[in-house]
Amino acid sequence: MRFMVIVKADKNSEAGVMPSREILTAMGKFNEDLVKAGVMLAAEGLHPTSKGKRVRFSGGKHTIIDGPFTESKELIAGFWLWQVRSMEEAIEWLKRSPFDGGTEIEIRQVFEADDFGSEFTSELREQEARLRAQAAQKK
Repeated sequence: MRFMVIVKADKNSEAGVMPSREILTAMGKFNEDLVKAGVMLAAEGLHPTSKGKRVRFSGGKHTIIDGPFTESKELIAGFWLWQVRSMEEAIEWLKRSPFDGGTEIEIRQVFEADDFGSEFTSELREQEARLRAQAAQKK
């Protein structure tokens, strides 16, 4: 099972405040442990929303909205993509992370092909496999 582990933004991440060397070192150690265990598939931090855009689609039209965005508790500062056996295992890994100070992390399971049932036809499965292979070649 794959899980996206979402690090919620806070006032510091939205202000563009970079983490301290101490935090970066602790996070580097945690990420090393994840990689050694074969858990981490990807991990990235995100620039603040002041550098972002939102695109709203409605009635066949789109509207571009410039950041920054309000409601920082709903914003994302970074993420991991993990491969683990269960939600419980993801939680156990997250408990080892160096977060503190009220940081909120969200864990969400990633859909797999079988989750879509019969609507995800063999043709659509083949297309997805082909696109994943093409994307992997560009890495």
